[in-house]
Amino acid sequence: MKRNVQYMKKAKKYKGAGLKPVRAEESAGELVVGILSLSSRGFGFVVPEGMEKNTDDVFIYKNGLNTAMNGDKVEVRLFSSKGLAPGQAREGKIINILERANSRIVGIFAASRKFGFVSPDDTRIKEDIYIPFEHFGGAATGDKVVVEVTQWPDKGLKAEGRIIEVLGKAGAPGVDILSIMRQYDLSETFPNEVQQVANKVEQAVNAEDYIGVDGREDRRNLKIVTIDGEDAKDLDDGVYVEKRPDGSFFLGVYIADVSWYVRENEPLDIEAQARGTSVYLVDRVVPMLPRELSNGICSLNAGVDRLSMACEMEISPTGEVTKYKILPVVVHVYRRLTYTLVNKILVDRDKDFCRDNEDILPMLYSLAEVRNVMYQYRHRRGAINFEIPEIKVKLDENGKAVGLKKRIGNLGESIVEQCMLAANETVAEHMCRRKQPFMYRVHEQPEQSKIEALNKLMNTFGLHVRTSAEGKVRPKELQLALEKIAGRPEERILSTVSLRAMQQARYAAENLGHFGLAAKYYTHFTSPIRRYPDLIVHRLLRESFPTGAIPKKRRETLLEKLPEMAEHASKRERIAVSAERDTTDLKKVEYMTQFVGDTFPGIISSVTGFGFFVELENGVEGLVHLTTLKDDYYDFVESRYALEGNHHHRIYQLGDEVEVILIRASIEEKALDFVVKDNCDQRVLNMADSADRKSGEHSGRKSKSKKAEKSSGKEVIKTSKKTGIKKPAKEKKKKTKISKRNKHDHKAAKRKKRQIIAEI
Repeated sequence: MKRNVQYMKKAKKYKGAGLKPVRAEESAGELVVGILSLSSRGFGFVVPEGMEKNTDDVFIYKNGLNTAMNGDKVEVRLFSSKGLAPGQAREGKIINILERANSRIVGIFAASRKFGFVSPDDTRIKEDIYIPFEHFGGAATGDKVVVEVTQWPDKGLKAEGRIIEVLGKAGAPGVDILSIMRQYDLSETFPNEVQQVANKVEQAVNAEDYIGVDGREDRRNLKIVTIDGEDAKDLDDGVYVEKRPDGSFFLGVYIADVSWYVRENEPLDIEAQARGTSVYLVDRVVPMLPRELSNGICSLNAGVDRLSMACEMEISPTGEVTKYKILPVVVHVYRRLTYTLVNKILVDRDKDFCRDNEDILPMLYSLAEVRNVMYQYRHRRGAINFEIPEIKVKLDENGKAVGLKKRIGNLGESIVEQCMLAANETVAEHMCRRKQPFMYRVHEQPEQSKIEALNKLMNTFGLHVRTSAEGKVRPKELQLALEKIAGRPEERILSTVSLRAMQQARYAAENLGHFGLAAKYYTHFTSPIRRYPDLIVHRLLRESFPTGAIPKKRRETLLEKLPEMAEHASKRERIAVSAERDTTDLKKVEYMTQFVGDTFPGIISSVTGFGFFVELENGVEGLVHLTTLKDDYYDFVESRYALEGNHHHRIYQLGDEVEVILIRASIEEKALDFVVKDNCDQRVLNMADSADRKSGEHSGRKSKSKKAEKSSGKEVIKTSKKTGIKKPAKEKKKKTKISKRNKHDHKAAKRKKRQIIAEI
């Protein structure tokens, strides 16, 4: 965001003077290859292969893109670094496009007599796709479509394509989510070959056929329980605990043995690896495995025998794992529990719920105890606990958003989390100490520059995070600093900035530790139904069972393959997160359209060079643009995460409380715009016109359709918005004459609104 703001200012400066930005000289022969990440404003960054993100990015101006699109793999010629300020990104231009990433694009179709255009939903793809008449595919103007690119843009010519799927009319129920699924290439259905294999998988386990084979033991005598949400169907994990007389615990974590059914390089495995993960959209689940496995034979459903991979641990009274055993077993889940039920028993002490589950009450109390000692152990170690509320969107039968609910973690969820963390750490340490090829979940040290920036902010509150001579920080130091400001006014700003200083967790073939958990060893072992890396972990464990080590020849193959598999899994995880966020954001905005013009209290959640974002109590977030602040000219003070007025020195800082008015809700752009109630121009409020209030359709799609109609020779007839009746020519002429100035102001306001969204 910092770099984006710098270059926005730079571009505006030259544009205002009627000049073009002066380019540095090209460095002869200095070429890099990487993935292009475009901004909605047209410029982009390329992260060179093998380089560190953010610190080694190459900035690409709009006229240096050479027709490249977001996500393309490109070759860049660098400009000279002479004259660049410290920390400023290198600049370059794209000279070759090595691999295209957008062979299929989702958008809205507009037709004329002999051709049409598709306007992409992705705002980072700026150019429309030209569609010849013979490739309309039955689409009509206003349809949401999927277009396959048949010819890439070249020398001033637009990209050309053919429509391969019509999703339905834009705005029709279900089309919005379907569009996002197609945008991310997500499908609920499986290829025929994969589905046929899934259909043949037996849906029952005959325990006697498995017990004693390849070391599999019988654990059906244990009262294992699963604890999940009410609507969960893919039950990966079960738990069992016994408290010993000496205060220690036996904790068993039992995970679905997916690797028994999904064998390497077979159709189920190939498809699972390609998908990488299940995707939990706002209204549905896109599974990694066919439901015959994910909800059927692999799911640890209560009352039936199931194959499982177990991690059984002895937990000391202080929460440490003292002994463990990892092995395949057969289980028979005793009861399915939900987070709600567990909380009713352990938190509310509800008599009815306690009576109905009297037979497992001792175990539930022991689960709460072992959770507490493990949590305290990790806390002493330095684990950082960021409370991030989840926003759940309530939908009606037509998929329309009718409510928002902010969910914060509860005891039931924490019990499961602590049990899973113990198993994940134990399995990772087991394989690392044996020097076996493995898949780790890693969370690396924060970048030194971000810790330095955090310390500058903390210094203003009398705090400091100690670092080593190399600039590294221990998790415990950050944890202690955050605990000192718990409950104080500055807690929100320092917690937010600390969270944003963290690196993104990823998968890797080498053990790099987990900073956030203050864990030396960590992996993902507990969710093989919905995460492919967990399936790999199970497979590697199984290969090591016979002798304690994976055979040498196989090890060499794995050492070569695992880094690429880890990178692919990380990429698929990021795609899933983006798709989940997009569908949730879309429904949040859809819900908020009914409140345009209303006033809300909120908290400043982010500050940038073009304004600040405000989060409301219900969890939605929107932008207050710099240009809407009427009382002063404001500067972005990056070190303080604040905007400060030049004359009156009024400050808007991260974490401040503000009262805002919702003036715009754009469903298509998944964006909300606010103004500060006591610091805005009255004319800005007029931007919330009737179209905004009804549906938030302000992205210019309608104007593009009109352009297509004009190019086809069709007459565009204006009608009354309320009645749809054609207006008499005289009335139209009279209105045009009287409202010429108002019309100009209205257009200016519209341009201003588009500018606001473009900044996002």
